Amino acid sequence: MKIFISQLDSSKLTDQQMTDLLFRNIKDDNKNGECIFVAGSSRAVEYRLPPAVQLYKEGRAGKILFSGGVVWDDTGLTEAQRLAEKAMELGVSANDILIENQSLHTKENVLASLLVLDRAFYLHKINRLLVVTSHYHMRRINLTLQTYMPDWIDYSLCPINDKSTREENWSLNPHGRQRVEAESAKLISYVKQGIIIDQELEFTNYP
Repeated sequence: MKIFISQLDSSKLTDQQMTDLLFRNIKDDNKNGECIFVAGSSRAVEYRLPPAVQLYKEGRAGKILFSGGVVWDDTGLTEAQRLAEKAMELGVSANDILIENQSLHTKENVLASLLVLDRAFYLHKINRLLVVTSHYHMRRINLTLQTYMPDWIDYSLCPINDKSTREENWSLNPHGRQRVEAESAKLISYVKQGIIIDQELEFTNYP
């Protein structure tokens, strides 16, 4: 049955319902766009960067925007700077890399990227962004993009799987479970607060 996210109670969700909320019907539509949008994280270089570079090399988009201002180690480099450096090592031209290194969380990833994208393309000329982030995080960043980006921009969702938080295994290990439960609660809370738009989703069983 179909239920709006705003109707959910995060404290009462079953494992299957959390799987539906974060993973169901999120897959790459294989369309091309103007830019690949990569959200930073502590492990983004390991998990998110290689697939993003592959999309670039396949010609799906001509530029990559790395977003993230958090510094995770003693190098002093932000998420976006670390991703950009490694991307160049993997063969991405420096001329095709855009950097947004001010944001500290998902909403800021989107807001701070608006100016970067406008300066690179002009927003009114952007038709589609290819979004690269972890699969369990994709629903929230997609709704955040739809909330704060211009409404004429479409998105191809290119979810990335890590080792412990996949659709098929997150419930089998403590780390994956913690991530999915926290992300489900955060997503529902943000929708209910009006921070991001609501969405009607298909659930296997509810309530």
